Parts: sequence; C-alpha cells; structure tokens
Amino acid sequence: MKYLKEFRDPDIVKKILGRINSTVTKPRIIMEMCGGQTHAIIKHGIDQLLPPSISLVHGPGCPVCVTPLEQVDKAVCLASRPDVIFTSFGDMLRVPGSEKDLFQVKSEGGDVRLVYSPLDALKLARENPDRKVVFFAIGFETTAPTNAMAVFQAEKEGIMNFSVLVSQVLVPPAIKALLASPDNRVQGYLAAGHVCAVMGWEEYIPIAENYHVPIAVTGFEPVDILDGILSVVQQLEKGEGRVENCYSRIVKKEGNPAARALISSVFEVSDRSWRGIGLIPESGFRLKGKYKNFDAEQIFDLSAVKTEENPDCISGLILQGLRKPVDCPAFGTTCTPQFPLGATMVSSEGACAAYYSYSRRR
Repeated sequence: MKYLKEFRDPDIVKKILGRINSTVTKPRIIMEMCGGQTHAIIKHGIDQLLPPSISLVHGPGCPVCVTPLEQVDKAVCLASRPDVIFTSFGDMLRVPGSEKDLFQVKSEGGDVRLVYSPLDALKLARENPDRKVVFFAIGFETTAPTNAMAVFQAEKEGIMNFSVLVSQVLVPPAIKALLASPDNRVQGYLAAGHVCAVMGWEEYIPIAENYHVPIAVTGFEPVDILDGILSVVQQLEKGEGRVENCYSRIVKKEGNPAARALISSVFEVSDRSWRGIGLIPESGFRLKGKYKNFDAEQIFDLSAVKTEENPDCISGLILQGLRKPVDCPAFGTTCTPQFPLGATMVSSEGACAAYYSYSRRR
C-alpha cells in the first residue's frame, strides 16, 4: 500500500476485523501506549467495531498529560518573571497548574510565546540577548532529538541566555511499571510507532520476554491499529509474548541511529515523576555534562516549587488503564475543555479530550 486512503479502506478494515473475530476466544484487555492512537481509536470508532470480548484501555501515552503538575507550576513561575521569554508548544499553554495556566500568565502580561520547534526558541534567544529565553522541553523519545539539537546548538554557539525546562519521559520504563503493578490487568500492548521510529524496538524485547506479554509496534491509521490488535490477539491465543513490528514501512529495529546518538550526547537517563502516577525509575532524560548549564531548573533554582494533584481528577487512574474518562464524575460537568481539571481534557492527545470531542459520553 502506498497511500493514506488505503489505511482507511473499509474493505480492508472489515477483513482484519473478521480475522480478529475468528481468532479471539476469551476476554482480552489491550492498552495502546500513544495518545495519537487513542484519538484515532475513538474518532474512527475502532473500539466499537471490535468484538465485545476485546477491551481497549488507554495508557500514559500523552506526554502533555503525564507532565507533572509541579513541572507546570515551575513553568508558570518562570513565565511570570519579567526577565524571561517563556516558549512552549501550544498544547501546554492550557494545561492547568495548581493555580493558573500559561495562557493566564500571558493574559496577565507574561511574555509567553508559542513556538513550533525548540530551534524557534533558540532563534529568539539569539535575537534577544538581553532576555532569558526558556523552552518547555516536554515529550517522549519522539521530541528528544530536536530538544537535544537546540541545547547542542546553544552550547556550540555560546548562547547562554537560552535554557530548557526538561520534562522528557521514556515509554519502555512506563510499560514495565504498569506490568509490575499489582493492579495491572493489561494483557497486551500497542507500542507507539513514532517513538519506535526514533528509538527502534529492541528495548521492548526483554519486556515482552520477562513479562510474557505481546507488544505490537503500530501506527495511527485504522488499518495500522487493527493490524496491531490482531497481532496481540493472535499471540495471546497461542500463549506467546514477543514484539512484532506492524509498522515496518516506518520503523526499523534499530530506529534512527543518528537521532539516538544526538540524544545520548546531550541527555542521560534519570528518574522522572509522571502526573497522576508518581515516580518511575529511569523513565526520563535530564541534561548531562556541559549541557547542564542550560538546565532552567538549576539556573533559576526552582526547588521550592512543590504542589499536589487535584483530588477531583482521576487522570492518573485513566493513564494506568484502570478507568475510562466516562468513569470520572467530573467528566463533561465540572471538567470540560474550557474549564479542565487535568491535562487529559485539554491535550490534543488526551483520552478525556478524545471522548469529549467525539461525544463518547456513555
């Protein structure tokens, strides 16, 4: 297949659904690990097309959603400073902190600017040598190469008025944490194709082997997702647990070696907190060596910022696949895209936003 329309072809979808129906013999719970996949599943009604015995649950696959509340408050603190130009991707601007979001800071006079790349933020630093430019470096492994490139270039050019507030997280440790939880009920996983395009899928092999769990690397179109589900179901029915690459047109086993080399030259693995989940060991990146000079948390000493999650928001349970958005009493009432309690309602990849956008209210 060459074109996008073929990955949405109803006839192909029906054939794969037929194979899934004829294969599954007992209840199966499968988790997709990407918010983009969540939105595709809800938008195209894939969860409603599957046999009732297959339940799809939504994992912590939205980088905006898992950015800790404390980190958002640190961003708000920085953006409120008169000497700072705070830059971010647009989907972080409406994520609620404990008291306000970045849009509110902007409305109050803070210099908050939307950028489409960390290199745009670096350009601002070049153009404004008398200001301190901070970029909110969030994301999974997918955004790590460009974030690393911005810091690498800043160090190379000696642009010392540029820094990054890092909230970079990694997918494989999150899967291991979910599997190790006593509350885990997930039997198979759909791994995020864009993450694996950067990092490859070798990291998932020991997870599949140690936990005897099927993992299918897949894309974001209906045919891609159904191919991944079929792979997981077939393995479960055979009692297998291995990694299968169902996104071979994009993903290679080794990923992108150049991108991985750049990441490892700028970042090192560290423990990270995930919003609604807590600390996951070795689940993130932090700047290393000479690049620590570009760490906004050290430059501005944000250690005093400590916050607690909103008790009315169950996004942590949703991100662990233990609840669905419609299970939340606040969903669609006291929590809406206009007045969100948590990031899962405002992020373009958030599960709550998907359910709200596509009227999945029951």
